[in-house]
Amino acid sequence: MEDIVFFDTMREGLWIAVMISAPMLVVALIAGVTIGLFQALTSVQEMTLTFVPKVGAMLVVFWVSMSFMSETLVNFYTARLIPLIIGL
Repeated sequence: MEDIVFFDTMREGLWIAVMISAPMLVVALIAGVTIGLFQALTSVQEMTLTFVPKVGAMLVVFWVSMSFMSETLVNFYTARLIPLIIGL
């Protein structure tokens, strides 16, 4: 395998990893900032108040975007990795 094919495949794989993880990370960021702002405004410093809503929001987003994630990975494997492994 040539170096350019290897690096192009790695670049595409990293970009797919970013695309797949972005929805959950954005929701975690928004939930964390919102809860942090609420805690700062009300002076409530409870650790579970930050953890539980963030995990709940991330689970909901994961459940909603699961089909997008699996479709993206399957397309990458079937269109890019399997032909490289077979040698086409």
